[in-house]
Amino acid sequence: MTVNPVAGDLADLSPSAVSLRGSWDDLPATVLAAIESNVGPVERVEPAQDGYSSHVAATVWSGRDRVFVKGLRTDHPAALAQGCEVAVNPFVVPLGPKVLWRVETDGWDVLGFEHLEGRRAEYHAGSRDLQLVVDVMAELGAVAGQDAPVPRAEQRWAPYLDDPASARMLHGDTLLHTDWHHTNMLVTPTGHVRLVDWATATRGAAWIDPACWVVWLVYAGNPPRAAEQWAARVPAWRSAEPGVLDVFADVLARYWQYVAIHHPNRMTGELRDASARWAAYRRSVGPAGQ
Repeated sequence: MTVNPVAGDLADLSPSAVSLRGSWDDLPATVLAAIESNVGPVERVEPAQDGYSSHVAATVWSGRDRVFVKGLRTDHPAALAQGCEVAVNPFVVPLGPKVLWRVETDGWDVLGFEHLEGRRAEYHAGSRDLQLVVDVMAELGAVAGQDAPVPRAEQRWAPYLDDPASARMLHGDTLLHTDWHHTNMLVTPTGHVRLVDWATATRGAAWIDPACWVVWLVYAGNPPRAAEQWAARVPAWRSAEPGVLDVFADVLARYWQYVAIHHPNRMTGELRDASARWAAYRRSVGPAGQ
């Protein structure tokens, strides 16, 4: 079995940003045996280039199959996300990869996913991928996910609201991805986007996903006005009542500030700044700017 080194430059991230990611060799023999009972003898492992919220994440080749594997030690709080991925999966295939199997043994929770070919989306101004993301977001908005057993938006973002009564604006039964990081958007060879990493799937108001995307677009260098123009191409954006986007922009600014404080690194700092720029823009244009 050959293990390829991680590709990509992680030097610009602080140690706390990559602290969860370990090595395939960290897996106990019992866990490896359980994985091989699902895929056959492992011949090659290629660690994932992106992300750092799993202890192990890699594409695995065997004589029988090729799968994407990610896992966490069960004593880590983030391991709860594994259950969210499994719970939401029947609702999101084929927009997302199918969960093929789950291994829970010897202190590890490991998922095997259908392998998807694709490249990460590009969010810079002028990228053709932006319309592809609009399209897949509209597709997701049409999914009947009201029965998906995932957290409610009004609970998830309640700590960042000035007025607890405002939580009602987040209520809804639309299935939301919420983590619109460009590396979670795989552009397939056929020119479609497939969504990976459903760990923060949520149910809430339909406009929340395009609003979350605005922060990532600003993070990628788009001015807030241009970012909103792209978000406005998603039909769900127009379902937001006047003033709601102003409130939610402040919510996301507080959320990303919290993340940057507790998980400091270059990316979270820049997301804090991007969300603050969007919130400031919303305050400058007011409800009439919607």
